[in-house]
Amino acid sequence: MYKLLIVDDEPLVQVGIKSMLNWAELNIEVIGTAVNGQVALKLIEEQSPDIVITDIKMPVMSGLELIRLCRERYGSEKPCFIILTSYEDFHMVKEAITYQVTDYLVKLDLTPETLREAIGRVMEKISRAETRPVDKENIVYPFYEKFFIRLLNNLFESEEQFLLQSRDLNLDFHYRSYVCCYGEMSGRQADSLPMEKQLALFSTSMQMLKELAGKYRFCYAFTLDIRHFALIFCYDEVAEKVTEFRAAELKNILINISETLNKYYNVSFRCGIGSAVSAPLAVCDSYQYSRQAFQLAASDCAVTCFEDCLQLTSSHTSFNISLFKENLTKAFEEYDAQLLKETLDSICELFLAHPNHFVQALDGACNILFLSISLLQDGEKTVSDFFRDNPDGYRSVYKQTNVEQIVNWLSYFEQQLCHLFENHHKDYKNHIVTNVKKYINEHVTERLSLNEVAAVFGISPNYLSQLFGKYNELGFSEFINTCKIHEAKRLLDEGSLKVYEVADMLGFESSFYFSKVFKKVEGISPSDYVNGKH
Repeated sequence: MYKLLIVDDEPLVQVGIKSMLNWAELNIEVIGTAVNGQVALKLIEEQSPDIVITDIKMPVMSGLELIRLCRERYGSEKPCFIILTSYEDFHMVKEAITYQVTDYLVKLDLTPETLREAIGRVMEKISRAETRPVDKENIVYPFYEKFFIRLLNNLFESEEQFLLQSRDLNLDFHYRSYVCCYGEMSGRQADSLPMEKQLALFSTSMQMLKELAGKYRFCYAFTLDIRHFALIFCYDEVAEKVTEFRAAELKNILINISETLNKYYNVSFRCGIGSAVSAPLAVCDSYQYSRQAFQLAASDCAVTCFEDCLQLTSSHTSFNISLFKENLTKAFEEYDAQLLKETLDSICELFLAHPNHFVQALDGACNILFLSISLLQDGEKTVSDFFRDNPDGYRSVYKQTNVEQIVNWLSYFEQQLCHLFENHHKDYKNHIVTNVKKYINEHVTERLSLNEVAAVFGISPNYLSQLFGKYNELGFSEFINTCKIHEAKRLLDEGSLKVYEVADMLGFESSFYFSKVFKKVEGISPSDYVNGKH
């Protein structure tokens, strides 16, 4: 996620810019505001923002001076500056351009459209300029929540796929035990707010929740929908030892966080704490237990542990979606409307066969909702559009009062998903191949395997191989070799590198194998190519 700093000596301008766009939707976090360049410079040193929107004229230190000092200290790449100016300040814009500002905006002409366009240009510049690991992060960022949805619901095909994806997302799972929590945010006045303002309120609250939880203990925090979230707390102690102190510790942490959110945003939450597990792939079990505990969390006891459930009831209140994982994964992966329909129809039949199990049916419908929001492109917006004619939106699922109503809600949701899948089926496959080809070109110096690249994009190796065979002239391995040899020719043409050095730079296991691939692609050996025999 990109970091944005807003610098202006007028508080109304600061507030206006913060509220003008849905920053979270643009993958941008507003990390703070400053009233002059001096305060801004300190924040830039401490937090390293990617983008700074600054007024050009301010007391103490002007925006112009701020930009000049940043360029002297940090070079021309970061942060990217957008300057705010008045009509009479255009003589200063010319000087600002010499400091390589990305864009300027006239305050009187500032609209959400002009601001969005300027931000788009900045993000495009950042994407072009950064060829370091940030490029990879930008590509895999949308897969962060997909990864955790797979983990929570036991949807990984194998441990290898889990390890490859966690590595590519730079996620650390070398702890000795894990505890999952599942919760729901609520606000006294939130329901009366427009959906856009609800989203802004709960996005901000979630960011604070994540930061506060991390101060107590390392954890992964992520949203499931606009109001539901999950936390995975990581421990260096073994699961048996964690069990001894986990309940009291996590209860206190979560209650403190809830009180802080209530103080600052008038938002609180209910939360269930799962059991401690000793392996990352067992987090799905802790998640199941946390959802059972959540069902018993009430306003007078907002945080409940799974052990409390065992004392109060022996019945299971959560629905294990992983029982359908193979079909659901394949349906979302391939936009297969028929397979999705068959799978959801089976789930609905299961619900109807147990009309007294309302809580489990509601939990199952919510789990399918969370899965869809996470796995669909622009999931929150897409699913919200499905229910745009309903005043409660997709949250209308929580207004259902019996199993039959849950099934009716889920059947409608199924129709909308199937219609979407039918429209995107072919285009989506082409889109995957295009993005994979882009990824390969941008990581051509690395050792790229079918398993690793498939893991980055959250799809199975077999499926990726099939897509390349159908939607690309070259197969997966052939395409990688062609890209690597194209880059090899460029490096050899520069004349400063030996053949074995180029082979090593491009991730080939040996010079011999490099020469073999080079000759297969180009028809001659790399030595003959260097000597001009082509």
